[in-house]
Amino acid sequence: MTTFNDKKTLITGAAGGIGRATAIAVARHGAQLFLTDIDEAGLLETVGLVVAEGGTVSATRAFDIADYSAVTVFAQDIHEQFGAMNVVMNVAGVSAWGTVENMDHLLWQKMIDVNLMGPIHVIENFVPQMIEARAGGALVNVSSAAGLLALPWHAAYSASKYGLRGISEVLRFDLKRHKISVHLVVPGAVDTGLVESIEICGIDSEDPRIRRGRAIYRNRAKSPEHAATRIVKGVQRNEFLIYTSNDIRFGYWWARKFAWPYELVMQRANDRFSRFLPPIGHDD
Repeated sequence: MTTFNDKKTLITGAAGGIGRATAIAVARHGAQLFLTDIDEAGLLETVGLVVAEGGTVSATRAFDIADYSAVTVFAQDIHEQFGAMNVVMNVAGVSAWGTVENMDHLLWQKMIDVNLMGPIHVIENFVPQMIEARAGGALVNVSSAAGLLALPWHAAYSASKYGLRGISEVLRFDLKRHKISVHLVVPGAVDTGLVESIEICGIDSEDPRIRRGRAIYRNRAKSPEHAATRIVKGVQRNEFLIYTSNDIRFGYWWARKFAWPYELVMQRANDRFSRFLPPIGHDD
């Protein structure tokens, strides 16, 4: 794809963050938008922002992408009225961190249900129709730096994001014969609502050290608008891996080229994170 003009574009997670910024960005390029999110109020705000800039939103619906039935009904309604999509963007996601002894089972399940099964539900319900339409197109999956690197306390989150990376790697080749390009977005630090809403298990989120860590993160983070610009350019340039910051590009290259130093740094990072944990057996 070299243009989004007149392309029917589905974006999940459009109520805020990268999803909202991407919706606005592709609308500026002339895309016809189909937007979803679990947050209905935020979704309506995004619609207002897009329309205020002269963009086109053809359909919206609030639902949880982890609900296969809800995704299926939405897809059926959209295809009946508008036909196949040209671009599908899986942006919606949630995050939780913690060591394995502190992660609740329900959080493990949530990471998989939303971050992995959610995009699978969307792919199942929208990509076959794109193939049948024989008009080509693009599939964009937003993974994470945690889908490339072994970041501390990210086991559950990484399970979902590495899984999405694996799906994208396979579909990159499976869908090429149908002229559907596949793109894997691997954001580093991006200043979205997840910075405050993220669940960090086993520690006090109001700990001054954690608050300082959030402040440092925000100072380093790119804006959602920057991430959206990179996504648009990455799709237009047919890049498979789309980075939103050069530190992740370097980190992934370094991890592949220098395995032993990478392992040492990851272990030291993990050890530093562990200082926040209470002693084993502590009841607080």
